[in-house]
Amino acid sequence: MPNIATAFKEEISRLCRKEMRKHLEPLRKASTAYRKEIAALKRKLQESERRVGALTKRGGRSQADTTETSPEKRTRFVPKGLKSLRVRLGLSAVELAGLLGVTGQSIYNWEQKKSTPRAAQLAQLAELRELGKKEVRAKLDAAAGEKPARGRKARQAVVADKPVRARRKRRAQPVADAAQ
Repeated sequence: MPNIATAFKEEISRLCRKEMRKHLEPLRKASTAYRKEIAALKRKLQESERRVGALTKRGGRSQADTTETSPEKRTRFVPKGLKSLRVRLGLSAVELAGLLGVTGQSIYNWEQKKSTPRAAQLAQLAELRELGKKEVRAKLDAAAGEKPARGRKARQAVVADKPVRARRKRRAQPVADAAQ
């Protein structure tokens, strides 16, 4: 006669497997359905990306791109074009920087492809492209008149505004002290 304990264990195991199968079957079906849905979504995404790639190669734009750029025209920046613009207008890098409100080093970095101008400066560059030499010179002169001078030349201008006697006295004093 088989061992009653062994038979009892086997019966409990069989009932447990049967009960678990009843609870796991809906989960397996749901999991399978989710996997199929995910695979279908991946196929749709790949197809959409393929279409977008084909459209951009042909030069077409999606509606999202058109609505983004319609309020303001998007300006391309080409470092070689900046240099040719500067040469065409007869401006130095520092003069162009003064017109754009940046430093001469920024202009140099733009021309050397080390950095790119911001959107506001791109708009100013686009405006400069439409102007001629005389108009740019007039704009440069107007900008130079508005800004206070800085640096060594500014200090020399301040010294030049002082009365000549005051400067001579300061220079003469050390000589007079040395003679005594």
